[in-house]
Amino acid sequence: MSNSNHSGRQSRRRLLGAAGAVLTLGVAGCADSGTNSPSYDRRSIDIPDDAESRTPQEATAAAQQAIAETSNAVAPIDAVDLTGHEFVFESGYLGATVQGTVVNRATDRITLTEVRVRVYNSDDQILGQYVDRVADLDSNKTWSFTAILLESPSDIAAYDIAALGTPV
Repeated sequence: MSNSNHSGRQSRRRLLGAAGAVLTLGVAGCADSGTNSPSYDRRSIDIPDDAESRTPQEATAAAQQAIAETSNAVAPIDAVDLTGHEFVFESGYLGATVQGTVVNRATDRITLTEVRVRVYNSDDQILGQYVDRVADLDSNKTWSFTAILLESPSDIAAYDIAALGTPV
């Protein structure tokens, strides 16, 4: 192998390595900018006096219905408008929930819309994150959501919420 061929390969490797480093820094800079972070609305809650923990059977049913995994297919977009929300204690397996409405303000359908709810205890420690989602929310249509929270009502002091969607 000639010396000039060897130095040409090294130059290309250095160039590719440098380009990779610049790209990595650029992507990290975008990730740290916070532009893709959802904006959460926080609320303190008052648990009703008659709110009881779920029975074991209700807890099993709630765990089967609750969604805790977020989707990577959604992002904060202006078209998804969280128009109202509140903590609601339902009887039966639903128990502690956050319910509300989201409207699609875009001129096009949003393929996937997701509401994320994080719940906190009185020490402001996060207890869990719960999700509700809907597919194909048409333009100017409203979606009523219910996020089932699996924590005992007596443990919950506050929640925050954000609505996301597929970029249009």
